[in-house]
Amino acid sequence: FPGARVVEAGVGSGALSLWLLRAIGETGSLVSFERREEFADVARANVETFLGEVPATWRIELGDLAETLPAVVEPGTIDRVVLDMLAPWECLDAVADALTPGGVVVCYVATATQLSRVAEFIRGTGLFTEPDANETMVRGWHVEGLAVRPDHRMVAHTGFLVWARRLAPGAVAPEQKRRASKSSYGDEDVELWTPGAVGDREITDKNLRKRVREAERAAAGARLASAAEDEGTATA
Repeated sequence: FPGARVVEAGVGSGALSLWLLRAIGETGSLVSFERREEFADVARANVETFLGEVPATWRIELGDLAETLPAVVEPGTIDRVVLDMLAPWECLDAVADALTPGGVVVCYVATATQLSRVAEFIRGTGLFTEPDANETMVRGWHVEGLAVRPDHRMVAHTGFLVWARRLAPGAVAPEQKRRASKSSYGDEDVELWTPGAVGDREITDKNLRKRVREAERAAAGARLASAAEDEGTATA
């Protein structure tokens, strides 16, 4: 919302950063955390290409969110935290400290096992409301005369979103009635969330350097185009 104070991790290509910057407007603030400097460079160049500048409402912090967040923001001052990472549960303690009461954490995960684990960790902290989760499926339709039917192909899985709201200090969430189940995870379970196990593709340094160059060239082109437009306007 306009004026919101938002934290995201990781920054990726900067596409989500652009969406968040549009949502918070000129009075909000966005801090994006990224472990790898190369990804930060790509995101910064992409945002500059799209907006024509790097907005004053946005900054990128290099480092691990769980370790860096407490040093960057004051406790209880963040309205929203968006986590797009392999193991968001590793950051929940730091996120809980940073969020203002009523603030929201939302996690994007790709697999059902990740969804289960992050939901259980959110519950286990005792600091959030009961987590909600959903999955978006996209099915197009063929519409031609009387031939109205679903397309033969569809996007059957886009990923999961799971979110919860920060409780005020001392508040206790209503107890949820549920069947008893195993909620602990051992070392063998942790192996299920390794990058290779969940299909996380490893990007080579050569490929990443290429992406940085392409993003920076696009940003430079956008700056030249903007300067040329300004010059043409001044001449006219």
